[in-house]
Amino acid sequence: MRSADERPRAHGGDGPGARPLASAGTGGFVERHGLWDERQHVAAGHFRRVIDELGLDKVRFSFADQHGVLRGKTLTREAVPGALRSGVTAPSSLLLKDTSGRTVFPVFSGGDGLAGGRFAGVGDIVLVPDMTTFRVLPWAERTGWILCDLYHPDGTPAAFCSRGLLRGRLAALADAGYDLTVGVELEFHVYRPVAEGSVPVAPGRPGAPGPAPEVVPLSSGSQLLHEEGLDRLDDVVDLLYRGLTGLDLPLRSLELEFGPSQLELTLDARDAAQAADDALLARAAVRQICRRNGYHATFMSRPATAETASSGWHLHQSLRHRATGEAAFDPVPGPAPGEPLSPVGRHYLAGLLEHAPAATVFTTPTVNGYKRYLPMSLAPDRVVWGIDNKGAMVRVVGAQGEGGARLENRSGEPAANPYLYIASQVVSGMDGMARRLDPGPPTTDPYDAGARGLPGSLGQALNALDADPVFAKALGQDVVSWFTTIKRAEFVRYLAHVSDWEQREYFDLV
Repeated sequence: MRSADERPRAHGGDGPGARPLASAGTGGFVERHGLWDERQHVAAGHFRRVIDELGLDKVRFSFADQHGVLRGKTLTREAVPGALRSGVTAPSSLLLKDTSGRTVFPVFSGGDGLAGGRFAGVGDIVLVPDMTTFRVLPWAERTGWILCDLYHPDGTPAAFCSRGLLRGRLAALADAGYDLTVGVELEFHVYRPVAEGSVPVAPGRPGAPGPAPEVVPLSSGSQLLHEEGLDRLDDVVDLLYRGLTGLDLPLRSLELEFGPSQLELTLDARDAAQAADDALLARAAVRQICRRNGYHATFMSRPATAETASSGWHLHQSLRHRATGEAAFDPVPGPAPGEPLSPVGRHYLAGLLEHAPAATVFTTPTVNGYKRYLPMSLAPDRVVWGIDNKGAMVRVVGAQGEGGARLENRSGEPAANPYLYIASQVVSGMDGMARRLDPGPPTTDPYDAGARGLPGSLGQALNALDADPVFAKALGQDVVSWFTTIKRAEFVRYLAHVSDWEQREYFDLV
């Protein structure tokens, strides 16, 4: 992240009436419970200098909910010192809602049954800013942005903070002697609304969202990486480039994908916790930048207009030896020349395969994402691995120069909560390592009908998770029950809905 004197003043500058930020003081919630380490305190000092230098008026305090969607509050400059001292409160029911905004658990009847009743009555949770994540928004005047961790009012970590859940799994991995590096590839669609101006708002209610906006594609599709096709979208590409790099995100590329109006962004590989933050912020940035400029961006895997190509989230992952920093997946010299992975890499890969059906609840958490699992589509539909094979669920990329060998899980959808997606990989891979599982030979036919299939629906994936005890053991039964209850509620609503297909198929015929 750039230092204060390197940050561009175009985001607000020392405008008229800019006031020095008051000291956060001492003795608040954060200090009382020891929630900041030395890095946080240093970053807080940097934050105070930047907010004064640029004359910021507002700061967004945000957290990732269970769906990987940002929630939070925008605080005025005057309120910021108190937030640094005592956090920001929000209703705990934000962690109990499905994607429609409906609270799934009976929080007002005392029967929520979650985390020892901590969520009964919709008491508060406390958003504690992680000061190392502070950024200045390039597209919102005089506005800062900080990611937060969630705590209960007694200072204990909130039971269902997905950012905290990932850190817990990474700590367990560190205890085993390894660190995880993650690279992110996110596909998405950008459309132009049919209505003039910005995307229209469609009123809805919890459990019944309003109709989706009417949109038209910006490109015709079917021409992967076509330079002229990307040039036609240069206005969008430039907006996204400036916004993402202005956030200090490690953007590598913006590419034209195969489907109509479909793009892909890739981010440099980083430490797993940082990569999860990057993915969360990148998605929010893309959507906000597009909306402000009259476009509609979506990370939905298979929109109705995506007739030829769905969007995926390809998650690259590799381990490093914690003691030395050396790549742990690189093949070791021995009697098996040509082996693409070390024994550790093979065991980790085997764990991904072993637990793939259950893990899809986290890698593909929406009803829509399962419509991407189609044969011969550059998306997987079988639980297999291959050497540099993009039809396989896990693609093994061999060690090349300083890059090191890595695994690319191609089963995820771009709407997945990044913390839970990555945590599911750690849980699966660590079990494979602990049990020394073997992945078997690589496939040469990734769509072989005889191979084990990925779940065909969110309902099937939930059943697989219920039948696989490794996630409850690693994450806690409360966490698994919480997430599956929310996702089952969504799936039940989906099954009860009369679709356009049913209406067209049967209404006039019978």
